[in-house]
Amino acid sequence: MTFGEGGQFEGGRVRTSRGGKVAVGGGIGALVVAVLAIFLNQSGNGDLANVLQGAAGGSGQQAEQGVVGDCTAEQANEQRDCRLSATLQALDAYWADELPAQGAQFAQPAAEAFEGQTTTGCGAASASTGPFYCPPDQTIYLDLGFYDLLQSQFGAEGGPLAEMYVTAHEYGHHVQNLTGVMDRAQRQGTGAESDSVRVELQADCYAGMWVGSAATEVDPDTGVTFLEPITAEQLQQALSAAEAVGDDHIQQQSGGGVNPDSWTHGSSEQRQRWFTTGYEQGTLAACDTFATDEL
Repeated sequence: MTFGEGGQFEGGRVRTSRGGKVAVGGGIGALVVAVLAIFLNQSGNGDLANVLQGAAGGSGQQAEQGVVGDCTAEQANEQRDCRLSATLQALDAYWADELPAQGAQFAQPAAEAFEGQTTTGCGAASASTGPFYCPPDQTIYLDLGFYDLLQSQFGAEGGPLAEMYVTAHEYGHHVQNLTGVMDRAQRQGTGAESDSVRVELQADCYAGMWVGSAATEVDPDTGVTFLEPITAEQLQQALSAAEAVGDDHIQQQSGGGVNPDSWTHGSSEQRQRWFTTGYEQGTLAACDTFATDEL
Protein backbone atom coordinates (compact mmCIF):
# COMPACT_ATOMS: atom_id res chain seq x y z
CA MET A 1 0.00 0.00 0.00
CA THR A 2 1.71 3.18 -1.16
CA PHE A 3 0.76 6.84 -1.24
CA GLY A 4 -0.35 8.01 -4.65
CA GLU A 5 2.11 9.83 -6.90
CA GLY A 6 1.83 13.58 -6.60
CA GLY A 7 0.51 13.55 -3.05
CA GLN A 8 1.62 16.32 -0.69
CA PHE A 9 1.24 16.29 3.09
CA GLU A 10 1.39 19.40 5.21
CA GLY A 11 3.80 19.44 8.15
CA GLY A 12 2.89 19.96 11.78
CA ARG A 13 0.40 17.07 12.09
CA VAL A 14 2.84 15.06 14.27
CA ARG A 15 4.96 16.52 17.02
CA THR A 16 8.26 14.87 17.89
CA SER A 17 10.17 14.37 21.12
CA ARG A 18 13.75 13.08 21.08
CA GLY A 19 16.52 12.65 23.59
CA GLY A 20 14.67 12.05 26.83
CA LYS A 21 15.56 8.84 28.66
CA VAL A 22 13.89 6.74 31.31
CA ALA A 23 14.70 3.38 32.86
CA VAL A 24 12.62 0.41 31.67
CA GLY A 25 9.84 -0.43 34.11
CA GLY A 26 8.54 2.01 36.70
CA GLY A 27 4.80 2.47 36.35
CA ILE A 28 4.36 1.12 32.83
CA GLY A 29 1.86 -1.50 33.96
CA ALA A 30 -0.42 1.14 35.49
CA LEU A 31 -0.12 3.29 32.37
CA VAL A 32 -1.15 0.42 30.13
CA VAL A 33 -4.27 -0.28 32.18
CA ALA A 34 -5.23 3.40 31.92
CA VAL A 35 -4.84 3.80 28.18
CA LEU A 36 -5.44 0.30 26.81
CA ALA A 37 -2.04 0.22 25.13
CA ILE A 38 -2.44 -2.46 22.49
CA PHE A 39 1.02 -3.90 22.51
CA LEU A 40 1.57 -4.77 26.19
CA ASN A 41 0.78 -8.24 27.45
CA GLN A 42 -0.44 -8.03 31.03
CA SER A 43 -0.76 -11.72 31.72
CA GLY A 44 0.74 -13.55 34.64
CA ASN A 45 3.59 -14.50 32.34
CA GLY A 46 4.99 -10.97 32.39
CA ASP A 47 4.28 -7.89 30.32
CA LEU A 48 5.83 -6.77 27.09
CA ALA A 49 8.02 -4.28 28.92
CA ASN A 50 9.99 -7.25 30.23
CA VAL A 51 10.26 -8.77 26.76
CA LEU A 52 11.50 -5.64 25.03
CA GLN A 53 14.78 -5.55 26.96
CA GLY A 54 16.93 -2.53 26.28
CA ALA A 55 14.30 -0.51 24.45
CA ALA A 56 15.07 2.44 26.76
CA GLY A 57 17.60 3.31 29.40
CA GLY A 58 19.33 6.08 31.33
CA SER A 59 17.67 9.10 32.93
CA GLY A 60 17.63 12.83 33.23
CA GLN A 61 18.12 14.09 29.67
CA GLN A 62 15.94 16.90 28.35
CA ALA A 63 14.03 15.94 25.22
CA GLU A 64 14.15 17.98 22.01
CA GLN A 65 10.72 19.04 20.76
CA GLY A 66 9.75 19.49 17.13
CA VAL A 67 7.28 18.50 14.42
CA VAL A 68 7.33 16.35 11.30
CA GLY A 69 7.60 18.76 8.37
CA ASP A 70 6.02 18.82 4.92
CA CYS A 71 6.29 15.51 3.09
CA THR A 72 5.75 14.31 -0.44
CA ALA A 73 4.09 10.99 -1.22
CA GLU A 74 7.51 9.64 -2.19
CA GLN A 75 8.91 10.57 1.22
CA ALA A 76 5.90 9.04 2.95
CA ASN A 77 6.58 5.80 1.12
CA GLU A 78 10.20 5.72 2.29
CA GLN A 79 10.41 7.48 5.67
CA ARG A 80 8.60 6.36 8.80
CA ASP A 81 8.00 9.82 10.25
CA CYS A 82 6.52 11.07 6.97
CA ARG A 83 4.49 7.86 6.65
CA LEU A 84 3.02 8.42 10.10
CA SER A 85 2.08 12.01 9.26
CA ALA A 86 0.55 11.06 5.92
CA THR A 87 -1.34 8.11 7.42
CA LEU A 88 -2.86 10.33 10.08
CA GLN A 89 -3.96 12.85 7.48
CA ALA A 90 -5.61 10.08 5.46
CA LEU A 91 -7.31 8.84 8.64
CA ASP A 92 -8.44 12.38 9.44
CA ALA A 93 -10.15 12.66 6.06
CA TYR A 94 -11.81 9.24 6.40
CA TRP A 95 -13.20 9.65 9.91
CA ALA A 96 -14.20 13.28 9.31
CA ASP A 97 -16.64 11.90 6.73
CA GLU A 98 -17.57 8.64 8.46
CA LEU A 99 -18.42 9.82 11.97
CA PRO A 100 -20.80 12.69 11.12
CA ALA A 101 -22.63 10.29 8.80
CA GLN A 102 -23.21 8.13 11.89
CA GLY A 103 -24.38 11.05 14.00
CA ALA A 104 -21.13 11.51 15.92
CA GLN A 105 -19.00 14.64 16.17
CA PHE A 106 -15.47 14.40 14.79
CA ALA A 107 -12.30 15.88 16.26
CA GLN A 108 -8.73 15.05 15.25
CA PRO A 109 -6.48 13.31 17.75
CA ALA A 110 -3.06 14.79 18.40
CA ALA A 111 -0.01 12.59 17.72
CA GLU A 112 3.53 12.38 19.04
CA ALA A 113 6.46 10.33 17.79
CA PHE A 114 8.95 10.08 20.64
CA GLU A 115 12.25 8.48 21.51
CA GLY A 116 13.29 7.54 25.03
CA GLN A 117 10.48 8.93 27.16
CA THR A 118 7.68 11.44 27.08
CA THR A 119 5.08 12.96 29.38
CA THR A 120 1.45 12.24 28.54
CA GLY A 121 -1.98 12.93 29.96
CA CYS A 122 -1.87 9.35 31.24
CA GLY A 123 1.55 9.66 32.94
CA ALA A 124 5.14 9.08 31.89
CA ALA A 125 5.74 6.72 28.98
CA SER A 126 8.91 5.08 27.68
CA ALA A 127 9.84 3.49 24.39
CA SER A 128 9.11 0.05 25.84
CA THR A 129 5.46 0.98 26.38
CA GLY A 130 4.66 0.47 22.72
CA PRO A 131 2.16 2.54 20.72
CA PHE A 132 -0.88 3.72 22.67
CA TYR A 133 -3.73 6.20 22.74
CA CYS A 134 -4.27 8.38 25.81
CA PRO A 135 -7.93 9.42 26.23
CA PRO A 136 -7.40 12.36 28.64
CA ASP A 137 -5.25 14.31 26.15
CA GLN A 138 -6.70 12.60 23.03
CA THR A 139 -3.22 11.85 21.72
CA ILE A 140 -1.61 8.90 19.93
CA TYR A 141 1.92 8.17 21.18
CA LEU A 142 4.48 5.86 19.60
CA ASP A 143 8.17 5.25 19.20
CA LEU A 144 8.86 4.54 15.53
CA GLY A 145 11.57 2.04 16.49
CA PHE A 146 8.81 -0.23 17.78
CA TYR A 147 8.24 -1.55 14.28
CA ASP A 148 11.73 -3.08 14.21
CA LEU A 149 11.02 -4.83 17.51
CA LEU A 150 7.70 -6.07 16.18
CA GLN A 151 9.62 -7.91 13.49
CA SER A 152 12.67 -9.04 15.45
CA GLN A 153 10.93 -10.03 18.69
CA PHE A 154 7.51 -11.17 17.50
CA GLY A 155 7.99 -12.29 13.93
CA ALA A 156 5.81 -9.80 12.07
CA GLU A 157 6.57 -9.41 8.37
CA GLY A 158 6.87 -5.64 8.63
CA GLY A 159 6.21 -3.28 5.76
CA PRO A 160 4.33 -0.01 5.28
CA LEU A 161 0.82 -1.40 5.67
CA ALA A 162 1.79 -3.11 8.94
CA GLU A 163 2.84 0.28 10.28
CA MET A 164 -0.32 1.92 8.96
CA TYR A 165 -2.41 -0.77 10.68
CA VAL A 166 -0.82 0.14 14.03
CA THR A 167 -1.60 3.83 13.52
CA ALA A 168 -5.13 3.08 12.33
CA HIS A 169 -5.76 0.86 15.36
CA GLU A 170 -4.73 3.62 17.75
CA TYR A 171 -6.87 6.05 15.80
CA GLY A 172 -9.69 3.56 16.32
CA HIS A 173 -9.35 4.07 20.05
CA HIS A 174 -9.79 7.78 19.48
CA VAL A 175 -12.99 7.04 17.57
CA GLN A 176 -14.15 4.95 20.52
CA ASN A 177 -13.40 7.86 22.82
CA LEU A 178 -15.45 10.23 20.64
CA THR A 179 -18.41 7.85 20.41
CA GLY A 180 -18.46 6.98 24.12
CA VAL A 181 -17.43 3.34 23.76
CA MET A 182 -14.53 3.77 26.17
CA ASP A 183 -16.78 5.31 28.80
CA ARG A 184 -19.36 2.55 28.51
CA ALA A 185 -16.99 -0.42 28.43
CA GLN A 186 -16.05 -2.12 31.69
CA ARG A 187 -12.35 -2.31 30.87
CA GLN A 188 -11.05 -3.62 34.16
CA GLY A 189 -11.82 -7.25 33.37
CA THR A 190 -9.67 -9.76 31.52
CA GLY A 191 -10.43 -12.85 29.49
CA ALA A 192 -11.25 -13.83 25.94
CA GLU A 193 -14.81 -12.40 26.15
CA SER A 194 -14.02 -9.36 28.33
CA ASP A 195 -14.85 -5.76 27.52
CA SER A 196 -11.11 -5.06 27.33
CA VAL A 197 -10.80 -7.53 24.47
CA ARG A 198 -13.96 -6.20 22.80
CA VAL A 199 -12.53 -2.66 22.84
CA GLU A 200 -9.29 -3.82 21.21
CA LEU A 201 -10.96 -5.97 18.57
CA GLN A 202 -13.27 -3.13 17.65
CA ALA A 203 -10.24 -0.87 17.13
CA ASP A 204 -8.80 -3.57 14.86
CA CYS A 205 -12.07 -3.60 12.93
CA TYR A 206 -12.00 0.19 12.59
CA ALA A 207 -8.46 -0.08 11.24
CA GLY A 208 -9.75 -2.55 8.65
CA MET A 209 -12.53 -0.14 7.68
CA TRP A 210 -10.02 2.56 6.86
CA VAL A 211 -7.65 0.23 4.99
CA GLY A 212 -10.54 -1.01 2.87
CA SER A 213 -11.53 2.52 1.84
CA ALA A 214 -8.17 4.31 1.75
CA ALA A 215 -7.51 3.65 -1.92
CA THR A 216 -10.69 5.54 -2.81
CA GLU A 217 -10.29 8.41 -0.32
CA VAL A 218 -9.26 11.66 -2.03
CA ASP A 219 -7.08 14.28 -0.36
CA PRO A 220 -9.31 17.39 -0.31
CA ASP A 221 -6.26 19.66 -0.57
CA THR A 222 -4.67 18.09 -3.64
CA GLY A 223 -7.46 16.13 -5.28
CA VAL A 224 -5.14 13.10 -5.36
CA THR A 225 -6.21 9.71 -4.01
CA PHE A 226 -4.38 9.14 -0.74
CA LEU A 227 -3.32 5.56 -1.42
CA GLU A 228 -2.94 3.24 -4.35
CA PRO A 229 -4.94 -0.03 -4.41
CA ILE A 230 -3.80 -2.66 -1.93
CA THR A 231 -2.05 -5.77 -3.17
CA ALA A 232 -2.50 -9.19 -1.58
CA GLU A 233 1.09 -9.03 -0.36
CA GLN A 234 0.52 -5.68 1.34
CA LEU A 235 -2.68 -6.90 3.00
CA GLN A 236 -0.71 -9.82 4.41
CA GLN A 237 1.63 -7.31 6.08
CA ALA A 238 -1.26 -5.94 8.13
CA LEU A 239 -2.56 -9.41 8.96
CA SER A 240 0.92 -10.47 10.04
CA ALA A 241 1.15 -7.49 12.40
CA ALA A 242 -2.28 -8.33 13.85
CA GLU A 243 -1.13 -11.91 14.40
CA ALA A 244 2.09 -10.79 16.08
CA VAL A 245 0.26 -8.73 18.73
CA GLY A 246 -2.31 -11.37 19.64
CA ASP A 247 -2.33 -12.17 23.35
CA ASP A 248 -1.73 -15.87 22.74
CA HIS A 249 1.23 -15.17 20.45
CA ILE A 250 2.82 -12.73 22.90
CA GLN A 251 2.38 -15.21 25.74
CA GLN A 252 4.07 -17.90 23.67
CA GLN A 253 6.92 -15.55 22.73
CA SER A 254 7.33 -14.63 26.40
CA GLY A 255 8.05 -18.26 27.18
CA GLY A 256 4.87 -19.02 29.10
CA GLY A 257 1.73 -20.99 28.43
CA VAL A 258 -1.35 -19.58 26.77
CA ASN A 259 -3.90 -18.39 29.34
CA PRO A 260 -7.11 -16.98 27.78
CA ASP A 261 -8.37 -15.87 31.20
CA SER A 262 -5.64 -13.20 31.28
CA TRP A 263 -6.20 -11.80 27.78
CA THR A 264 -6.77 -8.07 27.39
CA HIS A 265 -6.43 -7.67 23.62
CA GLY A 266 -7.57 -10.87 21.93
CA SER A 267 -5.94 -13.80 20.20
CA SER A 268 -4.07 -13.60 16.92
CA GLU A 269 -7.00 -15.26 15.16
CA GLN A 270 -9.50 -12.82 16.66
CA ARG A 271 -7.42 -9.78 15.75
CA GLN A 272 -6.97 -10.89 12.16
CA ARG A 273 -10.64 -11.82 11.82
CA TRP A 274 -11.99 -8.52 13.12
CA PHE A 275 -9.56 -6.52 11.00
CA THR A 276 -10.80 -8.49 8.01
CA THR A 277 -14.41 -7.85 8.99
CA GLY A 278 -13.80 -4.11 8.90
CA TYR A 279 -11.85 -4.39 5.66
CA GLU A 280 -14.55 -6.38 3.88
CA GLN A 281 -17.76 -4.90 5.32
CA GLY A 282 -16.67 -1.34 6.03
CA THR A 283 -19.36 -0.27 8.51
CA LEU A 284 -19.45 0.69 12.18
CA ALA A 285 -22.35 -1.73 12.66
CA ALA A 286 -20.25 -4.64 11.40
CA CYS A 287 -17.56 -3.65 13.91
CA ASP A 288 -19.86 -3.73 16.96
CA THR A 289 -17.93 -6.25 19.03
CA PHE A 290 -20.26 -5.58 21.96
CA ALA A 291 -23.30 -6.89 20.06
CA THR A 292 -22.06 -10.46 19.74
CA ASP A 293 -21.87 -13.19 22.38
CA GLU A 294 -18.95 -14.92 20.70
CA LEU A 295 -15.83 -13.05 19.67
